[in-house]
Amino acid sequence: MPLYLLSRGGALVWVIFGAGMVALGVFIERSLHLHRARIRAEDFMRGIKNNLIRGNISESLSICDGTPGPVAHVVKTAILHRSGGKDEIQKAMQEAALSETSRMERRLVVLATVAQIAPVLGLLGTVLGMLRSLLVIRGHGALVQSTDVTDGLMSALVTTAAGLSVAIPCYIGFNILVIRIDRLVLDMERVASEMTAFLDENRATIGTGNNHVPSETGK
Repeated sequence: MPLYLLSRGGALVWVIFGAGMVALGVFIERSLHLHRARIRAEDFMRGIKNNLIRGNISESLSICDGTPGPVAHVVKTAILHRSGGKDEIQKAMQEAALSETSRMERRLVVLATVAQIAPVLGLLGTVLGMLRSLLVIRGHGALVQSTDVTDGLMSALVTTAAGLSVAIPCYIGFNILVIRIDRLVLDMERVASEMTAFLDENRATIGTGNNHVPSETGK
């Protein structure tokens, strides 16, 4: 939207676009975070299983620590709880997955909020612009000039356009991030199921490992 039009919209336009800039910053930050979190789960799991079969527990944990993203954290949680029962391992991984999902969804509420309030602010600007035009007409009566009326109408239309211009990209960006998060959640669920079966089938081979590791789930 050209700057000369923005200047006709009044203070509400700058509030709307200020909120839009905040939402843009959140989208970029979350996009980079989710991009780093996505890994090739098949290759990662292959390396983890090979090390566990050989009893290299510490090496498996080091791989998890050196791998970004929620999948690695869920796998690390399973390894740390490998001496427990199947139900205990599943519960620990579920708690880890919930924690990682909450971390991935952090600040998404900002995008959703801006997408919702931007059109409302635009509508408020429209109402104020129309009210301004009506007050001009009422004050000048038959002597009203067209420019006096169109100033208010211009302000009304600009704020409406500004609200929609910010809300639509925010809504699209929010859904893009939600889709990416859903894919990572599916990866965590698939890996959790795979790790549960693997540890249960190879319990005698893996055991508690030759290396002592702390029983904590933190990264």
